[in-house]
Amino acid sequence: MSAAVFGERLEPGYSGSFALSLAIHAMLLAVLFLGVRWQSHAPQTVTVELWEAPQPVVAPPKPLPRIEPEPPKPEPRIEAPEIVEKAAPKPKPEAKPRPEPPKVDDREFRRQMREQLVREQAAAQERQMKELLERERASTLNRARAAWTDKIRGKIRGNILLPPDLAGNPEAIFEVTLLPTGEVLTHKLKKSSGHKGYDDAVERAILKSSPLPKPEQPGLFERQLELRFRPQDK
Repeated sequence: MSAAVFGERLEPGYSGSFALSLAIHAMLLAVLFLGVRWQSHAPQTVTVELWEAPQPVVAPPKPLPRIEPEPPKPEPRIEAPEIVEKAAPKPKPEAKPRPEPPKVDDREFRRQMREQLVREQAAAQERQMKELLERERASTLNRARAAWTDKIRGKIRGNILLPPDLAGNPEAIFEVTLLPTGEVLTHKLKKSSGHKGYDDAVERAILKSSPLPKPEQPGLFERQLELRFRPQDK
């Protein structure tokens, strides 16, 4: 077909592009207008007050106690072992023969020893003799005192009247205190015979026999005598 039949054909994209371009330009003009108008107003003043809060009062920290540092301990001293050298043994001295002691005349010493022995033997014999004499003297005194006591007991027995109901041979012991003249000062029954009649008979005989016989030697006298009585004694 020819162009005359259909006519002239317009490009479809050109009309849309043209309209878009016009719209964009219009918007730019509006923005420029509004921007110039907004800048023509005076700026408003804004006041800002700055305030700082007071800082809190903090108490100063207490000082920490001072700790004295411990002095460093000395390191142990290790002493080197002492080496003692043993001395070499000394050579033993040669033994010298001992000199013989001088001979001493001991005759004087032996004489003195004999004299001392004789004196000791004499002293021992003297002590023995004295002891023997003392024993003999004591024995003599005891015999003489026993003889004197027998005389006293004999006189008292001669005055004892035995009770008729007395049986056996009971013993009654009396302690009698005498004067040097033989008179009875006191008497006391030390041990009863077990028969009161016999004890009373002996007591009456003691009092009846006063004064009692005196010793032949004044040195035999004793102030207190212990007298024993039995009914069958002679």
